[in-house]
Amino acid sequence: MQQQKVVLIEGCRTPFLKSGGAYMDQMSYQLGKHAIQGLFSKTGLSPEIVERVILGTVISNLKTSNVAREAAVAAGIPNKAACHTVAQACISANRAISTACLEIAAGQVDIIIAGGVDNTSDTPITYKKEMQKKLFNAQKLKTTADFLKFATTLRPADFAPERPQVAEFATNRVMGEDCDIMAARFEVSREEQDEFAVRSHQLAAQAWDEGHLEKEVATVMVPPRFDLIEKDDGVRGDSTVEKVAKLRPAFDKKFGTLTAANSSFLSDGAAVTLLMSEKKAKELGLTPKAEIVDFVFTGQDLETELLLGPTYAVSKLFERNNMNFDDVDVIEFHEAFAGQILANLKCLASDEFAKEKLGRDKAVGEVPMEKLNRWGGSLSIGHPFGATGARLLTTTANRLIHENGQYGVLAACAAGAHGHAMLIKKY
Repeated sequence: MQQQKVVLIEGCRTPFLKSGGAYMDQMSYQLGKHAIQGLFSKTGLSPEIVERVILGTVISNLKTSNVAREAAVAAGIPNKAACHTVAQACISANRAISTACLEIAAGQVDIIIAGGVDNTSDTPITYKKEMQKKLFNAQKLKTTADFLKFATTLRPADFAPERPQVAEFATNRVMGEDCDIMAARFEVSREEQDEFAVRSHQLAAQAWDEGHLEKEVATVMVPPRFDLIEKDDGVRGDSTVEKVAKLRPAFDKKFGTLTAANSSFLSDGAAVTLLMSEKKAKELGLTPKAEIVDFVFTGQDLETELLLGPTYAVSKLFERNNMNFDDVDVIEFHEAFAGQILANLKCLASDEFAKEKLGRDKAVGEVPMEKLNRWGGSLSIGHPFGATGARLLTTTANRLIHENGQYGVLAACAAGAHGHAMLIKKY
């Protein structure tokens, strides 16, 4: 197989909204449709050219288990385009994009739409296992007597729904609890976290005011009223450290430093990218935004390193490409929590951590804050689990163009103690 150069043509996303908002009556595939159609509007290309669609998702709806297929068909992409869905927690879109890159590089296809979607407002609500068993067995009932007998086995407690929880299966801890522990371990103060969260909101508000984020977002109209949804609704440009300092801890109520303000909020939305072989882009007369140079995925210890994926992934990526932070102009890290970001920054800058955990002689390096998340991040923009990776790639490429940089790196952590990092180059 001949290896082909993979390029990013364009990226597009829906506005990211807080859970329980205007996307409440939408299904995930519909949000994916909006993002894909927005991509066609931005590029002027026909759906007919697409050969693959790969989407990542975390909260799967049984009715649309292959959400990539349903979103693609709804967006007008021909049935001949093969579609599949992937899941890797918060780096699901990263996995979808990386899989697309491998298929294009291997010469399997030339044009793929890749990204992700999640709609936490449409989370399936289930019953506890005992009720599930009763309902499963009820499928065999035939006569009125059978149904009456079955009714006598039901108890009021059976009808209590099982509350969905974003918890780590192996440890049974929610991610915020893990981050509280990690923040304490690496001595990340409440004040530092609040300051970083405020920074995220203020930079995102500024990016919206300056028109940077508007270029990445497609306007969505949601029935029945068809009101225009044009912006993310979680950005609070008037945030101040004084305001957020008043909030109480959200997870460890007594000793914790994580609050609703310095943690990413449950969000709904979709984001996609259009990837091509360089050869095909030239044939179509398109100017790519960036070249995908390299990417890595890592796994860490579930008990102590759940959210340290960016440190491990960036370290491995830099080693593979003989680079450091001085060589990159744009840095985009997923902001699951302010405490998570700041802990990773400390680990990346630590000689001790590098020697003990990364197999390095010295630290990966200090992250220059003037290069990091200059248009805001997940703390302010929002974090639909399956979509954030595509947002990160699109923003990294757009910042490289706007800031006249050459190389950009993006990274994210994910449940299951995974990490991802990708290196791109302005085309």
